[in-house]
Amino acid sequence: MTQPSGLLARPDHEVVIIGGGFSGIGAAILLSRAGFEDYLLLEAGDGLGGAWHWNTYPGVAVDIPSFSYQFSFEQVAGWSRVYAPGRELKAYAEHCVDKYDVRRRTRLRTSVTAATFDDEAHLWRLDTSSGESITARHVVSATGVLTQPKLPDIDGLADYTGTVMHTARWDHSVDLTGRRIAIIGTGASAVQAIPHLARAAEHLTVFQRTPIWCLPKPDAPLPGVARAALRRIPGAKRVSRLASQSFVELTFPVAAHFAGLVPVAAAGERLGHAYLRQAVRDPAVREQLTPRYALGCKRPSFSNSYLPTFNRDDVTLETTAISAVTPTGVRTVDGAEHTADVLILATGFKVFEKGNMPPFTVRGAGGLDLDKWWEENRFQAYQGVSVPGFPNFFTILGPYGYNGSSYFNLIETQGTHIVRALRRARKVGATRVEVTPEANAAYFASALGRRKHQVFFQDSCGLANSYYFDDNGDVPFRAATTLETMWAARRYPLDAYAFTG
Repeated sequence: MTQPSGLLARPDHEVVIIGGGFSGIGAAILLSRAGFEDYLLLEAGDGLGGAWHWNTYPGVAVDIPSFSYQFSFEQVAGWSRVYAPGRELKAYAEHCVDKYDVRRRTRLRTSVTAATFDDEAHLWRLDTSSGESITARHVVSATGVLTQPKLPDIDGLADYTGTVMHTARWDHSVDLTGRRIAIIGTGASAVQAIPHLARAAEHLTVFQRTPIWCLPKPDAPLPGVARAALRRIPGAKRVSRLASQSFVELTFPVAAHFAGLVPVAAAGERLGHAYLRQAVRDPAVREQLTPRYALGCKRPSFSNSYLPTFNRDDVTLETTAISAVTPTGVRTVDGAEHTADVLILATGFKVFEKGNMPPFTVRGAGGLDLDKWWEENRFQAYQGVSVPGFPNFFTILGPYGYNGSSYFNLIETQGTHIVRALRRARKVGATRVEVTPEANAAYFASALGRRKHQVFFQDSCGLANSYYFDDNGDVPFRAATTLETMWAARRYPLDAYAFTG
């Protein structure tokens, strides 16, 4: 067979990784360990670490035990707490980047604006914010989904004359001491920030649309003797990770995906209600903070300080809907004005919105547009990694890839999947690697077939206002245990892909 002339051209890099958070860092390390040294990592920001580079709001911390929130091949013993603060996660990212020689193959302040597959040359052409075009045989999209802050659609926001900031873009030059602060949102970031804001403010008003399930947090400082034991006792880090992983597995993958089989969520709800009764004194406020949807419908939180904050005289919980932001504060639909010097937007991120997965245009074989393909066919990807019609393009956090366990499990699992495909391509001399429509369709059918056991499709979840749901009413989480996802990444049939060229 005569090869297209374009195949004679060598791409700038064998692999380009887009995104410098832990997804991109992990993909780079796993590729390098597998012998794929010709890669370039592109990061839009001015530093690495992803969420832990951008999110620096007061109280930011990991929301699962630190023993699970790290790579299995790079476990450290220096965490200051069971749930490490954000600055330690940022430092861990920098540690990994340096130890595994990722930094010299990284380009910061470089956004990808478009990715286009060249059908003749079997490579991707990446347009960047600098005006440069970079070519790659393969692309790994590691941009995550909790990256682009979502601003609320509220009248008058642009006319507010005080200080306004989103939790994901915190301005540390603003002194909050003695200020009147309003915060919109009670999601995971708000749960962490609100206790700190309350201690600084003259008065804090919390605007809540939907109450969050808040459970007690099994957190504690890790004294020097504990850290020393983790460093010196053989197997200590492995045992602590196993215990942590078991806890994490029960609190989401099992509770959410097998709710119809294992009553973990019901036990969690009883714990949540008991904790709420113990933590909040005022019955009326307690009622406002009580979720009306099942545990797991939206992201729950763990905190020992969030609920007790509402016992303070200088904190107001406002559940009346907002009608507008005024130049000096917030007006609710009952006409009440809430004056504020500082307005904090804890309104989350663009998740399943068009243009966020990934945050640049992707045109595959024959000019096929990825956003349009998903709009017409629903979100789907083979094991969350590959989409038919988009050769040589792999994602870390694709639809039906993440099961809600430690994000590091996802990175390593998807990285294993990608490396297996690239190794086969290298072995057979293929320049085009594409998941078959049949393999993708079978996986998607299997994913949908497991929905009957998931908590998301209980009637009460309609009250959750959860970002888990996309426009089609789907929840593109992988209904599987972590062990199953690991096994599948190592054992999926390689003929699920077509290797050509």
